[in-house]
Amino acid sequence: MSAAISIDGIGKVYQIGLKAEKYLTLRDTIMSAIKSPFQRLAGLRGAGPEEGKFWALKDVSFDVGRGEVMGIIGRNGAGKSTLLKILSRITEPTEGRAKLKGRVASLLEVGTGFHPELTGRENVYLNGAIMGMRKAEIDRKFDEIVAFAETEKFLDTPVKRYSSGMYVRLAFAVAAHLEPEILIVDEVLAVGDQEFQKKCLGRMQQVAQGDGRTVLFVSHNMGAVRNLCDRAVYLRNGTVDQIGDTDTVVDAYLNSTISTEESDLLKRPRFPGFLHTLAKFVMIPPAGKARVVAGGQATFEFELDVKEPVHNACLGFMFNSDKGYRVLGLNSRLELRGVTLEPGRRTVRCKVDSLALKPGRYVMDIEIRSNARPYDYVEHATVVDIEFDDFYGTGEMLWNYEGSVLHRASWEF
Repeated sequence: MSAAISIDGIGKVYQIGLKAEKYLTLRDTIMSAIKSPFQRLAGLRGAGPEEGKFWALKDVSFDVGRGEVMGIIGRNGAGKSTLLKILSRITEPTEGRAKLKGRVASLLEVGTGFHPELTGRENVYLNGAIMGMRKAEIDRKFDEIVAFAETEKFLDTPVKRYSSGMYVRLAFAVAAHLEPEILIVDEVLAVGDQEFQKKCLGRMQQVAQGDGRTVLFVSHNMGAVRNLCDRAVYLRNGTVDQIGDTDTVVDAYLNSTISTEESDLLKRPRFPGFLHTLAKFVMIPPAGKARVVAGGQATFEFELDVKEPVHNACLGFMFNSDKGYRVLGLNSRLELRGVTLEPGRRTVRCKVDSLALKPGRYVMDIEIRSNARPYDYVEHATVVDIEFDDFYGTGEMLWNYEGSVLHRASWEF
């Protein structure tokens, strides 16, 4: 299989701290080119330790075959988005190089490549032209794009007036339908609703398997990665930790030593825009018990560091299986509304009377929402173990139980 993407020793360094950006004149550019060989020579003679620099990526190398779907996984801050920006030619690498063979369509964040003042119709043609498509080619695909995005009524409205959901629907439809040889998709599908996410995954499968195009897919949804990707790359602290078949790499990622991660959740990396409020999260067995059992009681405790009032707050936690599938989610909005978190350090508890989950290990994600909008989110905050108990009173061990949620029922023969 010939390589559609070849990544060879890619590295990207950023300056830590605030530093005024200098705008170069033509004279500055010429002088920099003249000095460059001498500066490199000085570096070879031995430079001091790099201070104030952060390597977002370091010595990343792998190939992606033509028609292959490659997943890129890793924790927040691992370098996934930086790598995709380099491959999309949004930013230049500090070292190394990447070769991409064919037209590239990138969907890295909501609205990437869209002009806010132009209408949806105009942005479809603009994006197609950027990708090197002829007008006749775009005309041929136009109705299919609009039908997929479900934005017919708003085609002649400037996209700056679109909701985030409309924006991402149209952006994905353009990227997936204008016949790129390489499709690069970051974690943008989280903006859409569940039905749309399912639709997008189906389209990506069609693009990869039916049309034989190459897809690079970054996601925190390990179930989607398993279903969609042929192989996966696990990035950790800017380097390739593991690469191989999807199941093996996802298992390595999920089994990575979360216990060695920073226990103070305030210090964990977040997506941009989140306010660090979630400080700690634990599962506590019932009084007098040493463990939480299938079908038994459990208390989940949040420790919060609230810096400003959080209005209409909703706290939630999600159980992910050891295979990366989300199996259960609970949130306070299901029970309480209109809660305001006042500034200060506080503890919030959620008691579950019957945690009817199959015995096993679960990876927990936690979040706070304010007025139904994301406020703080910690992926893989901790792991919890639910132990075996004779839930059905029959002695069945349940390890090979089909599904994740236990439920009692009455049978008559």
